[in-house]
Amino acid sequence: MTRGRLQALLLGTAVVAASLVAAGQLIPRAAPPPIVVGAVFPLAGSTGPLALQEELGVRIAAQLVNADGGIGGRPIALDVRTLESGQEAPAVMASLHAEGAQVVIGAYASDLSIAASAAAADAGLVYWEAGAVADRLTGRGLPMVFRVGASGANLGSNSARFATSQLASRLGKQPGSLRLAIVAANDDYATSVAAAATREAAVAGAPIVLHATYDLTLPRWPQLMARLAAARPDVIILASHIPDGISFRRAMLAAKLHVGALIGSTMAECSPDFAGDLGADAVGIFASDRPTAGFQPGALNSEARANYDLLARAWTRAGGASPVSSPDEAVEYGKDQGPEYGIHGPMLAGAGPTEEGLSGFSAAWVLFRDVLPAAANSPALNAGTIARAARQLDIPAGSLANGAGVRFSTDAATLGQNTRATAVIWQWQAVRSYTFVWPASYATGSIAMVPLPR
Repeated sequence: MTRGRLQALLLGTAVVAASLVAAGQLIPRAAPPPIVVGAVFPLAGSTGPLALQEELGVRIAAQLVNADGGIGGRPIALDVRTLESGQEAPAVMASLHAEGAQVVIGAYASDLSIAASAAAADAGLVYWEAGAVADRLTGRGLPMVFRVGASGANLGSNSARFATSQLASRLGKQPGSLRLAIVAANDDYATSVAAAATREAAVAGAPIVLHATYDLTLPRWPQLMARLAAARPDVIILASHIPDGISFRRAMLAAKLHVGALIGSTMAECSPDFAGDLGADAVGIFASDRPTAGFQPGALNSEARANYDLLARAWTRAGGASPVSSPDEAVEYGKDQGPEYGIHGPMLAGAGPTEEGLSGFSAAWVLFRDVLPAAANSPALNAGTIARAARQLDIPAGSLANGAGVRFSTDAATLGQNTRATAVIWQWQAVRSYTFVWPASYATGSIAMVPLPR
């Protein structure tokens, strides 16, 4: 954010100063100083549209808290910076620290978040992840790094647990005889998802008949399809990005490779591009991902439901993605890409936020409503008291707007990871139309098309 944008935000969110009457004159009482929170996102590059959705969720959380009086009367001032590469992170974090920030929220993309969190820790700042899922973010033992949302481990283990607990019986198998193939792009994000799926499959005793990676630049699909055909898996768990996830499915069809189920452990299979590009070829495929608008309302307690409704209304007013045309119609994603990309699915309380928006809001909400107020009651509000307050959180599942709870891991291998983060499974059950199918607390429909139609 430019200095001018920060000043404008301060003017727009500051608590109006009270006045005292003395000697017949109005004497203004100084407004309490704002709490500066850094926010770093790749807002200008190819990931900009999705990063902007996550940033909007964070911004709405700050606006709602400020409208409710801020933190002990002090408004939150988001100092938003565009961060496009890890090389920029040290200078950006040093600048934010100089501007008075003690905590930084970001940064959407896993590679960027890993660099940003390390730079924040080096600058003496708390780093608060709003969306990225790579396990390495919270796998380095950095005591000032926290993630509220799901990690790659959550998403990968979610896929394998769903396969063994829900799909095995539908394929006439016991969990211990369900043949799994785990395929991943060869980067931090995808391999962390695949590793978690492998561990969870081992817990269930399910045999992994193939564990394969592919190069994002030169994936060699025919060779990979031949290996999969030879392995004869019942279920494929795929950890991919969007373009390669689409290409993988096309390669399956070209090779006439048929399996009982394909589970995409984010990110392609939950994307409007995936269903928009593939059309009928996406039908029947499952996606393991963070929640987006439309899950079962019973996943939320009453306070979380009220907060979700506040978010949904603010999201619509802000012109956020995924508008719904009427309360009786489905949420539609990707309208800006043309009618062939209109994605239909269940809804919750009318128009709702995207996955990125809900993730950003949920992460920011617990920081602004739980952590910073606790730290502000300390003798000094600084990075140390913020981190201490975060470690003391014990919030039950169903308390955040995405259905999660909060309890941060103290294990060195997962330090700062939320152990109560949430993940769901949805399925494309018609052309460009999805349904939440698992877990039951989130489900808006039933599992269908097992085995995969083609």
